Amino acid sequence: MEFSAKQIAEYIQGVIVGDENATVHTFAKIEEGIPGALSFLSNPKYTHYIYDTQSSIVLVNKDFEPEHEIKATLIKVDNAYESLAKLMTLYEMSQPKKQGIDPLASIASNAKIGKDVYIGPFACIEEGAIIGDNTYIHPHVTVGCNAKVGNNTILYPHVTIYHDCRIGNNCILHAGSVVGADGFGFAPSPEGYEKIPQIGIAILEDDVEIGANTCIDRATMGATIIHKGTKLDNLVQIAHNVEVGSHTVMASQAGVAGSAKIGEWCMFGGQVGVAGHIKVGDHVTVGAQSGIPGNTKSGSTLMGYPAIDPKQFARSAAIYKKLPDMYTELGRLQKEIEELKSRIEKLEAK
Repeated sequence: MEFSAKQIAEYIQGVIVGDENATVHTFAKIEEGIPGALSFLSNPKYTHYIYDTQSSIVLVNKDFEPEHEIKATLIKVDNAYESLAKLMTLYEMSQPKKQGIDPLASIASNAKIGKDVYIGPFACIEEGAIIGDNTYIHPHVTVGCNAKVGNNTILYPHVTIYHDCRIGNNCILHAGSVVGADGFGFAPSPEGYEKIPQIGIAILEDDVEIGANTCIDRATMGATIIHKGTKLDNLVQIAHNVEVGSHTVMASQAGVAGSAKIGEWCMFGGQVGVAGHIKVGDHVTVGAQSGIPGNTKSGSTLMGYPAIDPKQFARSAAIYKKLPDMYTELGRLQKEIEELKSRIEKLEAK
């Protein structure tokens, strides 16, 4: 399917600079552009590519002013990245969708299946499960007993939803993600560790996206809750009884220990660790590989371990590199002091 610059500009409310009849049928990164492709420019680091790109149309921010001639047709918009997202969503919606229930799927007789649902081969829908309308369940997905999956939700291959857990509307769970496995709860005893039964559930509210192989454990009692609009990257671990606030995002390999409360609109870089039983406020930004051992105020920006203000962390990091030389210098000064003490003692003895 082809779209002209004029059609695209009308859809995203942009201004055309160039040929309004230029057409595209695919997307490409600006540095890998080909004829018939649409690209975008929002990061200034990539500006030099726009003068040589082979893409037919490039989305740019309204304040972009070229320094040289550009072959591609430009569409100026308020936010090139957001406009690209709208177009890619439109493109995805135009793709053919799978329909129906594969005969190799296993569906319990008392499971409730909504309208226009796709269920792939070897998917398993257990007793009492409820599947909402327009939901896509890909091959080898398991939806446990009495679990509920909302409308317009996508479960990619090998997703597992344990018994009694709840998945909201418009959610996306990528391959291998697990919702509702037992929390890591054990009681030490003279004979070893006794398992504490995890009788709670896990709840994902509407518009949540979970990356591949991410795990959200069920609560010991009550519920582990991922609130509306939260996005978790691949390989994220959410422990039992954690609560993650609305519209929070976490990059890959972040981990949140049991019973921690994460606020709304937080941003965690990769490999961030959060201690258990603490509260992180709203709008908190945490740099990659940072550790949060205690409660954190709303609006904080943190980095390092223990997580501190980024400017303090940068100053500390600059000192770390000098520590070997400082240690050598300290040893030399100590030696000089000892020699001076020795001389003073000899002079006093005379």
